[in-house]
Amino acid sequence: MTVVVLAAVPPGLRGHLTRWLIEIAPGVFVGRVTARVREHLWTRICRYVGDSGHAVMVHAVRNEQGLSFRTVGSSWQPVDADGVMLVRRSLTK
Repeated sequence: MTVVVLAAVPPGLRGHLTRWLIEIAPGVFVGRVTARVREHLWTRICRYVGDSGHAVMVHAVRNEQGLSFRTVGSSWQPVDADGVMLVRRSLTK
C-alpha cells in the first residue's frame, strides 16, 4: 500500500498521480503499486513540487515498523535511527 499526501502542487501532478493511485480526499492518494512505479512517481513528485509545495509518501516495507516514508519541500525529514524510521523537524525552515 502506498499513500501520497500533496499540498500546493500543480494540478498536472495530481492528474498524473490519478493514473496510478486513487484520490480519496483532496491531495491524498492511495493505491497499491510496484516498487518501480513508486520510484517513478516519487521522481516526478520531486520534480514538480516546486518551492511552495510539499509532499509525503508512505509505503509498506519489510522492517520492524512495516513502513517507510519520504518527504520533499518540508521541514520534517525522515531519519534512520538504527533501523527505526523517525521524523526530525529542522528549525531552520
